[in-house]
Amino acid sequence: MFVIITYDITDENRLNKVRKILRKYLFWTQLSTFEGEISKGKLAQCLSEVKEVISPSEDSVYVYQVENPKNLNKKVLGIEKSFLDNFL
Repeated sequence: MFVIITYDITDENRLNKVRKILRKYLFWTQLSTFEGEISKGKLAQCLSEVKEVISPSEDSVYVYQVENPKNLNKKVLGIEKSFLDNFL
């Protein structure tokens, strides 16, 4: 399945931990957005790790699941960011 995960984390320490977790499973496409193909099992594992880090009373994480990626039409206005470009 294809997922898009966005987040709003209020504490920088937790933010960095969440970002590190999400990088293990998905592609970082915007400052607070990750996306990519992932199995249901890996998604459950990812979200379990994220739940251990966030503060539910202060932070929010949104998970958008697309069961059939052929139904997804992505349009980018402006420059498409790729945080993978930073690696050699």
